Formats: sequence, structure tokens, C-alpha cells
Amino acid sequence: MGMTARISIGIISVLFLLSLFSPYLVPYDPDAIDLGSIRQSPSMKHLLGTDSKGRDILARALSGGKISIGISVFAAVISMSIGLCVGLVSGYYRGAIDTALMAFVDLILAFPSLILAIGISVLMPPGIYTVVIAIASVSWASFARLIRGHVLSVSEQPYIEAARAIGCSDLRILLRHILPQCLPLALVMAGMKLGGYILTEAAMGFLGLGVQPPTATWGSMISSNRAYLNAAPWMVLPPGVLIGLTALCFNLLGDSLRDGFDAARNKLRYY
Repeated sequence: MGMTARISIGIISVLFLLSLFSPYLVPYDPDAIDLGSIRQSPSMKHLLGTDSKGRDILARALSGGKISIGISVFAAVISMSIGLCVGLVSGYYRGAIDTALMAFVDLILAFPSLILAIGISVLMPPGIYTVVIAIASVSWASFARLIRGHVLSVSEQPYIEAARAIGCSDLRILLRHILPQCLPLALVMAGMKLGGYILTEAAMGFLGLGVQPPTATWGSMISSNRAYLNAAPWMVLPPGVLIGLTALCFNLLGDSLRDGFDAARNKLRYY
């Protein structure tokens, strides 16, 4: 693992730990309204200032990070799992099953992911689970397409033919022989997509389709305070910086994982 990946993991880990233990680090309730502290600039009492309802920006930013990062990771796990299942079945059985599944995948991929996620979230009651379902529902298709192509290649290997020859069931071949070959590729893709999930979650929160007030997320913090961008920029900049930093770290981590995976494949091919 390269230095860039280690730094990215370190930054993400620090952000998540700060968010997780924020109730013990910041002596303010992120949702408590304090009309006597409205729009206070950063000070020793409030390190990042307060918002239009007197709530501490630092407490809300850390509390919102726990939700934003958690939603992104949870959505990545769900979309990767669905994509793995569809890709394995489609690439292994081929024929009519492959045609039908890939037609549905192409249909999902034909729509802009953010617009489709917004459309799905509109049909469901707002909340954390709605955001997770919306992001996962539009993201699994790219996993399925990638895994299906890899399964087509792996299923032609001699050891797969040998497993069939000795009477191994399709389920055993899929789980014991093909899945381990596809899992690293799926993890690399998940790492590359996490940055996009962070941005999608922030966009949905900004539009009011995500977690509802008073619970803080980075996107909803920007949305609720955007009118004060010029007069009180400290209410908008912290969540914006955190969104950009987290997405950047996830993207760098994904690039490092991809480079490592490609290097490992080239080494195995050489031998």
C-alpha cells in the first residue's frame, strides 16, 4: 500500500473517530437551539462559530460526519453485494439469464445516477434508510457489469472445468472458486465509488431528500445555511471542506487500490 493510500486511510479514520466520539469531545448538543448564540463567529467558546439557530457548528459537523460517512459505506456494501450476485449469476450461466439481467443493468445505467436516486427517494419517506436504498439502487449496476465481465473470463479457466468434471455443484463453483477471484475487484471498485457516494449523499441532503432536521448531515448544513454564505461563511465552509476532503481521500484510496490490484494481476500474469 502506497503512502497516498495510507494518508487517505489515516485522514478518513481520524474524521470517523472524531465523529464517533464527538459527544465526548465537544460540550454542546448538535441539535440544541440556543437563541442567545445565534450566528456567532468562531471563538474560544465556539471554535467554528454557531449557525442561524445558535447551534455549535463543530458539534454539528462532527455529528453529521458520522451519518454521512456511515451512509456512504453502508450503501457501498449493499450495492457491491447486489452487483456481485447479479454479475456472478449473469456471467456464469450466460444465455437467456445473462441477456435479461444485462438488459436490466443497461436500463439502470442509462439514467443519470443522481437524478435516479432523487426519483427513488421522492417515492419513500425521508430518512437514513431512504438515502442508503436510493444510492445502492442506482450503484449496483456498474458493479454487476464489471463482475460479469470478470466471471466470463474466470469461468473459462481450466480449474473451473476440472471442478465441473469432478461433479461440483454450480453453487459450490460460484462461492468457492469464482467469488474469491471477483471479490478483490469489487472491493477496489467500491473504494473508487465511495467518494461519489459522499457527494451523492451531500446532494440529497442539500435538496432536503436525506436525513431530516434537526439531525445534521454535511449536505443539510450547507442547505440550511446557504443564505448566510456572504455574511457568515463559517456556517457553510466547514461542512463543505469536510465533504471535499472526505471525497478526495476516498478517491485517492480507490486509485491506490486500483493501482495495487493492477500490479498484482500483472505480476501473476508474468509468472
